[in-house]
Amino acid sequence: MGQPNKRALPDGIRHKVLDEVRFLKSWLDKPLQVGAVAPSGPALAKAMARFVDPALAGSVVELGPGTGVVTKALVERGVTPDRIVSIEYDGEFCKLLRNRFPGIQFIHGDAYQMRQAVEGLAETPLSAVVSSLPLFTRPLPQRLKLLDDCLSLLAPGAPFIQFSYALVPPVPPGAGNFVIERTNWVVMNLPPARVWVYRRPA
Repeated sequence: MGQPNKRALPDGIRHKVLDEVRFLKSWLDKPLQVGAVAPSGPALAKAMARFVDPALAGSVVELGPGTGVVTKALVERGVTPDRIVSIEYDGEFCKLLRNRFPGIQFIHGDAYQMRQAVEGLAETPLSAVVSSLPLFTRPLPQRLKLLDDCLSLLAPGAPFIQFSYALVPPVPPGAGNFVIERTNWVVMNLPPARVWVYRRPA
């Protein structure tokens, strides 16, 4: 008898499954750094990327790209790879991302030290900062410092874009010199999430 016909998974599904396994392993190893057991979904990534204006001059800095779901959405939005500077804490994710997006500059480092990490590498003022960091795992003063550092490098009115699963914003109104807007819940993400956009008044 011949061997049963085994059909390989399509590449897209296989990559998605492998990314979820990588993400879960990284979360088990470093839960406070990763903050989620699975990558963001494409619907959430697109909801974040739509706040980025590809025509605005300056680099786009991505914080905590993970396996690159939001990175892909930024490229699909029209941001050219050479304009993206991405900071990732996990060394294995960095290797994966460099292979997956060869035109993008990936920095293996601490996104909470983003000012030092992007110095001399990003064109400022920045046109956007897109963050997938688990901000609620850090104390409020550290969250506020990160936001202040990012806003100080952004062009006036340019966005700091952050998602969360919480009902409240990761940095509350009144904590600094910024305005906030939010999206509706992205229910196609698991779990549902919303996008918070911070800007310094022009």
